[in-house]
Amino acid sequence: RCKVPFEQAIKDAGLTKGQIDHVILVGGSTRMPAVTDLVVSMTGSEPNKSVNPDEVVAVGAAVQAGVLKGDVKDILLLDVTPLSLGIETKGGVMHKLIERNTTIPTKRTETYTTADDNQSQVEIHVLQGERDMAQFNKTLGKFKLVDLPPAPRGIPQIEVTFDIDANGIVHVSAKDKGTGKEQSMTITGQSSLSKDQIDQMVKDAEAHAAEDAQRRDEAEVRNQADSLVYSVEKLLKEQGEKVPGPEKDAAEASLAKLKDALSGSDLDAIKSGLEDLTSTSQAFTQKLYEATASEGAGQYDGAGSDGAGATGADDDDVVDAEVIDDEDTK
Repeated sequence: RCKVPFEQAIKDAGLTKGQIDHVILVGGSTRMPAVTDLVVSMTGSEPNKSVNPDEVVAVGAAVQAGVLKGDVKDILLLDVTPLSLGIETKGGVMHKLIERNTTIPTKRTETYTTADDNQSQVEIHVLQGERDMAQFNKTLGKFKLVDLPPAPRGIPQIEVTFDIDANGIVHVSAKDKGTGKEQSMTITGQSSLSKDQIDQMVKDAEAHAAEDAQRRDEAEVRNQADSLVYSVEKLLKEQGEKVPGPEKDAAEASLAKLKDALSGSDLDAIKSGLEDLTSTSQAFTQKLYEATASEGAGQYDGAGSDGAGATGADDDDVVDAEVIDDEDTK
């Protein structure tokens, strides 16, 4: 009962046993010689006995209260987030902004975009947990950023900020960088889970890691395929007449194939269609470039060769994920 939590704590902290300065025992039962022997066997050093194990928790709580109030200034207390925090993105994937065991206070900002053309609002679904898929994590709250101006998908840039103060209170905000409109919420009970519940959520994530990775891979492939379909459809609609012939026909055929695959559940078919459309759209783009260059129009920047087309934004900090509104099917 002692060894497993100890080894987990070392793993979570990213430390080796040799980097431990002191081991402080808590509770009267730790006075038993067997406990001391266990500490020595696990760490190679004697436990620190400078504090009374019956009083150590109360003393620590008093010191923390003094630090938070400002009466104690020569002690630095470091608390950490018990579980990861993030938001739901397209495909039901949880994107983590604050990782588990991050020292608080902390602040993190990521930029997302929209999933549909002319999307007028986004819903920020705030989550806590270690699973890759949103449905298996704990919902801390939801709020909406509304009245977004009409724009093609991937153009709006939505800044989402997680700010955790020294008391563990989470402030979440979403801001449209184009209009400056902002909405926010404050979460005060994110640490209300018991230690047993937190441990169980971590164990569940470890136990389901393989199937979660498979679900995430499917969601990411679908998102990538959907983005490529959108960008190629737009390219063919706007520039298709400039490249009549086999390249256009091949791109249209590949587009139809991928759209058909996306309507089904065969992931291999989607991957195959994605690879095929990436290849044919590159060939079409090359022909378009040649045709445009021959007309003296200069270089044309067509569909991306990586097949992603995820955000359509120039900011390198934009996350390759999309925030969706609550009317979308997750």
